[in-house]
Amino acid sequence: MASGRNKTPYFVRPRTAVLTRGFDPKLSVGSARPAVFRSSTFVFSSPEAAERAFRVALGRSAASDGENIDLIYSRLSHPNAEILEDQITPLEPRAVDAAVFNSGMAAISTLFLQLCPPGSAFVYTTPIYGGTQHLIHQVLEPLGIRAIAAPAGDARAIAQAIETTPNLRLVLIETPANPTLIMTDIADAVLATRRKGAERPLVAVDNTFMGPVFQHPLELGADITVYSATKFLGGHSDILAGVILASDRAIIDSLRGMRAVLGNILQPDECWILDSRLPSVDLRMSRQSKNAEKIVQALADHPKITQLIFPTRFPDPAQLSIYNRQCSGPGSVIAIDLGSKAAAFDFLRRLKITKNAVSLGGIESLACHPATTTHSELSAEELSKTGVTPGLVRISVGVEDARDLASEYVSALDAL
Repeated sequence: MASGRNKTPYFVRPRTAVLTRGFDPKLSVGSARPAVFRSSTFVFSSPEAAERAFRVALGRSAASDGENIDLIYSRLSHPNAEILEDQITPLEPRAVDAAVFNSGMAAISTLFLQLCPPGSAFVYTTPIYGGTQHLIHQVLEPLGIRAIAAPAGDARAIAQAIETTPNLRLVLIETPANPTLIMTDIADAVLATRRKGAERPLVAVDNTFMGPVFQHPLELGADITVYSATKFLGGHSDILAGVILASDRAIIDSLRGMRAVLGNILQPDECWILDSRLPSVDLRMSRQSKNAEKIVQALADHPKITQLIFPTRFPDPAQLSIYNRQCSGPGSVIAIDLGSKAAAFDFLRRLKITKNAVSLGGIESLACHPATTTHSELSAEELSKTGVTPGLVRISVGVEDARDLASEYVSALDAL
């Protein structure tokens, strides 16, 4: 096994683990950092090792702690995936294992297809990322999987949906919600699932906006954390990737089994790139968050903004309470409502430093109009109900000088 998985004792802190855990230089010709292993197939050390590898891969047997299982084929796993999975796990406290995918949507799709068989149901918070919304309506529901929507931040509605839905297998919470930044109480949702007793569904949290620096869902009782690693984890807008982490290794093992069937594992080159970005996640996200706080302060009283949405400035005491309980920082996504689509478009048209583009979490600042881009698959009724208004603009703050960004936004607003 080229990665040396499970060979390094995990007794160091996360910032150290992302540079040391799960990688043995002796298995990589002494390389100080992981190399890229592009091989599609791997040579077995013995026929017995091949038999054992297939038994574990097919779920007929579980690997014991520290056991060195031979690799088989890169659709199932490969050295770079194993190294990345080992080194990313410590970033999420209470995670015991991780699985990597070739996009965030690949991770979400695998999660649903593995955990929600036809005839079962899941609850999800709204608004939710447009791609996930499309998956729910266009793929999962036609397969006979029932989808129950509940408003983000509405603890009573979420609890009621959980308690009254039969054959419930999964609760998916996106918090903060995209793009309205509405916070959902993770611990409260977990408590509602526990009231179902033996029929308790798993709780998964899309932690893309806040994690792994400012929010840790597994510490709040969630079973699964999901990331579009394309965003803050990758941080440079140059790769697509997804990651799922869990507090139970059996969950990850089952997801890897479905991943092998779907063939959506993250490729070696992208694993290598993402692994190299992990040590700087804290640095990047902290800088971006500080920039966002400065920008929010500069925009707070601008007359052209009808609503400024940012976690530290929630006008609703309940929302502010959730934020204070489950987050250590506000992140770097800002939403501003300019009152109309025309005003939003005019604002975006005037930006020079900030690029008019979808996605978020990169070192460069990006801004988009969710109602006509990322959430354009929602109906007019869904957009209205979830607060994705015609005048809403989502800004993902990068690592540029905050003074330049604030000046650009004020100037664009002044010109409206």
